[in-house]
Amino acid sequence: MLRVLSTTIALTMMAALPATAQKPVAPGEGPVIVMTGEAVVKMAPDRAWVSISAESRAKSPREAQKANSDAMTAVLGKLKSTGLTADAIRTSGYDLQPEFDYANGKQTLRGYVARNAVEVRVDDITRVGEIVDVAVGSGATSVSGVRFDLKDRSGAERDALKRAVADARSRGDAAASGAGVTIDRVVRIEEQRAVIEPPRPMMMAMRREVAADSAQPPISPGELEVRAIVTVTLAIR
Repeated sequence: MLRVLSTTIALTMMAALPATAQKPVAPGEGPVIVMTGEAVVKMAPDRAWVSISAESRAKSPREAQKANSDAMTAVLGKLKSTGLTADAIRTSGYDLQPEFDYANGKQTLRGYVARNAVEVRVDDITRVGEIVDVAVGSGATSVSGVRFDLKDRSGAERDALKRAVADARSRGDAAASGAGVTIDRVVRIEEQRAVIEPPRPMMMAMRREVAADSAQPPISPGELEVRAIVTVTLAIR
């Protein structure tokens, strides 16, 4: 489903303003209308990114690293067995840090914690719950969130841009008609980069011990908004 919303941000008729207030106009450009147009294209996401991590503790850094490597290897193996390709999984973070206990003003080394985080691309939205369930069941200690996206992001941005220009032009025509003048041509189009506004992030924070026996979590992707804003300069006569 695709819906488009449009609003006008600003209108300036250069010929009607005092010389000191006018925007600089190129020599020979003549009187112009400067109009800002906006378009918002709403689309259902067709791709998701899931953040998955494994955390391991041990007395020595080597032991923590080994335990974490074994845990994440098991998780990745299970994820790949679901049909995910190698390029759908990327490492998003890794760290190894000491942990301390504090008592009577003294700091005592408790051990080390190793964390490895990956971001998994899911190209079928209906499988997000399955991927989360597989990750938690195979040893992941945390699923921190789901981020939705579009496979054809550039196509959505171009559509929003085209509609924003059309919005500016149609409103420029209306303004010119009300002022008793006619639009002659488009002089300039200035774009503000299209922005994809995601739905509210789904923060899952699912710990293995809490979610291991639970059913697959329901996923509601909602809609993404692709917004474009342009400023169009229109010559009038």
